[in-house]
Amino acid sequence: MQLSVRHKLQNGLLHIESAFDRPFGSAWNPLRQMGTLSFFYFWIVAATGIYVYILFDTTVGSAYQSVEAMTHSPWHLNGIIRSLHRYASDAMVVTMALHLSREFIMDRYRDVRWFTWFTGVPIIWLLFISGISGYWLVWDMLAQYVAIGSMEWIDWLGIFGEPVASNFVTPESLTDRFFTLLVFMHIFGPLFLLFVMWIHVMRVSQPKLNPPRGLALGSLAMFVVLAIAWPATSHAPADLAVMPTELNLDWFYMMLYPVFDVWGAGPLWILGVGLSIIVAAMPWLPPLKRPKPAEVHLEKCNGCSRCYADCPFGAISMEPRSDGLPFEREAVVDASHCTSCGICVGSCPVSTPFRNDEELVTGIDMPDFGFKAMRGKAIKLAEKVGPDGVLVVGCDHGVDIKSITGTGVAGLSLPCIGMLPPSFIDFAMSRGGVAGVLITGCQECDCFARLGNRWIEERIAGVRDPYLRARVDRRRLGVFWASRVEQRALKAEIERFRDQIKALPGSEAGT
Repeated sequence: MQLSVRHKLQNGLLHIESAFDRPFGSAWNPLRQMGTLSFFYFWIVAATGIYVYILFDTTVGSAYQSVEAMTHSPWHLNGIIRSLHRYASDAMVVTMALHLSREFIMDRYRDVRWFTWFTGVPIIWLLFISGISGYWLVWDMLAQYVAIGSMEWIDWLGIFGEPVASNFVTPESLTDRFFTLLVFMHIFGPLFLLFVMWIHVMRVSQPKLNPPRGLALGSLAMFVVLAIAWPATSHAPADLAVMPTELNLDWFYMMLYPVFDVWGAGPLWILGVGLSIIVAAMPWLPPLKRPKPAEVHLEKCNGCSRCYADCPFGAISMEPRSDGLPFEREAVVDASHCTSCGICVGSCPVSTPFRNDEELVTGIDMPDFGFKAMRGKAIKLAEKVGPDGVLVVGCDHGVDIKSITGTGVAGLSLPCIGMLPPSFIDFAMSRGGVAGVLITGCQECDCFARLGNRWIEERIAGVRDPYLRARVDRRRLGVFWASRVEQRALKAEIERFRDQIKALPGSEAGT
């Protein structure tokens, strides 16, 4: 079958991430932590910014000298802090761009995720405003070039009575009062940025904001090494009587200034605003056909709130009981937030296959692929593989489970591996009669539904309801996370797992 352009891009990205897994490991793979690293770098910028501000002189006549003094301080600490401020700011642009690109390529920006994507657009603007305004305060030749260009770009809109760029006509026109205004712009820009970053994740249940500690400390150490080896320095002091000629631009923030010099303000506004509108509208281009959302069956719902706690997108709320049953709460699904991942089915204590077909109704279920259908398919697959076979349970976003073929092996694919109730593992081994169950799905720290991998691991470990019963032989249960392009690795793991089961005492294949 011919792959789409997006599918090819996804496969390419997954291959690159797989290569990074080898030196870093799945949990520390930086390509899967771009969003959390952006948050971490923001706090580095904020902490170093406060330190720099303490040493900074906010007058136009002494700003440059105060920056030079901290850059060339005898013990170099102040200079290192300034350089950390610079490098963390640049790194935040890189991680933001990579995070945005990855979410687009992996198709994680549409449907209920539209809000997070949409609020990312003002984050981009605020990040560049915060970074560029910081360069003004150094008040060297680069700051002069950036400040004048920025003000001329704003003046094109004609929203101010007097041209803002007129403050930079002569050395006498730039006052301490106006320079203090620039300082406050650089202070409040990051504050607004932090506020919008909080809005960015507010509709995500249990958002992950911090990168793994080792990755955070490693990147901080990298910045320190860069700060010592290539410290941030200033250009010559600004002189409004002289036109800057040779400048070392920070291309992370200033890539559009040469474009402004050639095109002018109007086309650049059209480019910036036009691209922002297109990016913000992407979740609806084209409209996405959504699967049916989860449905609550109140006759089986006791209001335990496990589905509410496990939903990755906050699609479930616990409301006062409406059917007269003697329970305080009931689960209510917000269809506009539901991704139909099925994790709620796996969390429901009533989702147990140890019942007759007539009674096989759970508290919350998926209309398109329900609990009863999952049980029936699992029984057929168990019969197919036989008593010494292995049932592989995976998800629709990992390795293609349908490609898992061979004698004694069969695959069951779910919308998300988190949809699998632990009782199904017990059922497959005791009633289904399979020799072992191998669980797989998206690569670690990269679950398409965000939390499916984590929840199933915690249920198996007995630290999250519903638990896997203690009677289940853990030696006959395997877990192997693999991305879609790691089919060979999964097949090799299946063979290793089968050999492990055959070697167990009492196994039919080993007796």
